Amino acid sequence: MMPSELEKPSASPTETDIIVAENVEKWYDNQFHVLRGSNLRVKRQEVVAILGPSGSGKSTFIRTFNALETYQKGRIEVDGILLSRDLKNIDAIRREVGMVFQQFNLFPHLSVLDNVTLAPMWVRRWSRAQAEEKAGQLLERVGIAEQADKYPGQLSGGQQQRVAIARALAMEPKIMLFDEPTSSLDPEMVREVLEVMRSLAASGMTMVCVTHEVGFAREVCDRVAFMDGGVILEVAPPEEFFNNPQQERTQQFLSQIL
Repeated sequence: MMPSELEKPSASPTETDIIVAENVEKWYDNQFHVLRGSNLRVKRQEVVAILGPSGSGKSTFIRTFNALETYQKGRIEVDGILLSRDLKNIDAIRREVGMVFQQFNLFPHLSVLDNVTLAPMWVRRWSRAQAEEKAGQLLERVGIAEQADKYPGQLSGGQQQRVAIARALAMEPKIMLFDEPTSSLDPEMVREVLEVMRSLAASGMTMVCVTHEVGFAREVCDRVAFMDGGVILEVAPPEEFFNNPQQERTQQFLSQIL
């Protein structure tokens, strides 16, 4: 269950905050305590990377931002909308938040074009012509316009992930969440996906990225967060985060990956 709408935040969000997560806690089966009071604020047009070891709760945390995971305590607001039990609020938030997963989750029986047009036609009630025009623009943007009539199984992993990004963008979201988008790709395919993400960041898209791509976090992100044991332990601009981490656990983690 999610908190009721009557719960008040510990501090009022600023006008620039588009995601506010305060003291978020989650248990699985009332036993495994996966999130232990996680806090994060993301400003409009900000790009935030979340780093941390496997099993630290990173993916679960960002999946609470669009109710793919429920939470039991705390508070989450997205673009001023409280994420609660209210299905109308959940639907409103999901219309504003696009998500790209580790696995591409494309429909294998649909063409690339149909994968991208499906949600706008069903959810936003766009005409096929409008949806296809938008899809064409997005496939051009991610560099695979020539693949529109192919099926996912005919594409490389990097191409499939770029289709997944175009599909999320087709809903015209205000926020994009990326959950390890390159971790299942061969090394030579990682660059093409990161280039699309860099382009999105440069365009002013608000982005929260769970990633192990240190170079991307250093070069593209406005802030980097470190998560371990279900808690955000440290958040700082990249230069400060990588060159002068304050927490001993952050220092230990970075010493192993840099």
